[in-house]
Formats: sequence, C-alpha cells, structure tokens
Amino acid sequence: MIHTRLRQSVALATGALLAACLAFAAPASASTLTTTKAQAQAQTPLVVNARWAGHPTYDRIVIDLQDSGSAVTVTPVPQLVYDGSGKPVPLPGKYFLEIRLHPAAAHNDAGQNVYQGPKLQKINLSKLKGIALTGDYEGYVTFGAAFDTLPYYRAFPLHSPERFVVDIAH
Repeated sequence: MIHTRLRQSVALATGALLAACLAFAAPASASTLTTTKAQAQAQTPLVVNARWAGHPTYDRIVIDLQDSGSAVTVTPVPQLVYDGSGKPVPLPGKYFLEIRLHPAAAHNDAGQNVYQGPKLQKINLSKLKGIALTGDYEGYVTFGAAFDTLPYYRAFPLHSPERFVVDIAH
C-alpha cells in the first residue's frame, strides 16, 4: 500500500513538472500567432435565410449560407421538435424531414441574429406544407420541413453564392 501511494505521488509530481516545462518552452508570441491563425481558419458558416418554391415536378427548399464549410444531414424523423426544449413544432403534416447544418450558426459572434428567414411558416405547395427553424445551438442550425405524403428528396450544395438545396419530387 505504501508503494502504491509512493508511485502515485511520483506520477503526479512528474506530470506537474512536465506541464510546467512545456508552458515555458513555447514563446508567448508563437502561441498568440497560432491562436489567431486558428481563429481565422475556424470561422463558423452563418445561415442567413431559408426560402422555398414550387416547380412543375418538384418543390425546393433553399438554405442560404454566408460562408461554405458546413456539413449537412437530411433525415426523416417521426415528428419535429425544437432543439433544447423538445417541444413539438406546430406544423401540419404526417411526414417530416430534419435538415441539420454543422458547423453553422444563425447568429454572429456578438450573439446578434443574422438569420432573416421565417422561423415558422405554413406553406401550401404540392408536397411541402411547412418549414421551421427549430434550432441554433452550439454550432448546429436545424430546420424542419413538413409533408402530407412521404417525401422523396435529393439534397445537395450549390456555390457562388453558397447555399444548400433540398428538392422534393412530386
């Protein structure tokens, strides 16, 4: 038992000494430069709008982005809920798609809202019956789309300007 405590004490002391040596090893200007460069590279894409349109053979949802770099997943879900609260989203429909962007934000670094689109909108297109912004939390922006019938969709990014598209076949 004494040997175990001695080993633990030696391990803790070695770790503390190693951490102190590493802290003094890098000059302050180098660490500041690295942080600034990392912050510039890690700018979160901003979601600024969502819009939709009906076409002869499909309905389209477009999510406008200020910068590229977000991964987007489109997933069928049994119901739409608001992120954080878990409260149901009041949109008509029997079928739902969740569109999740990450990393992304609908607000700037100062916490001001940059998203100018609808937060909750009932729609009467052939397939699309509603769209809602359901979350903007910790690097995720989530939308929900509602349908009366099972949606057959295709999702893809477009560039110049940056946007993400979901086409729903009629």
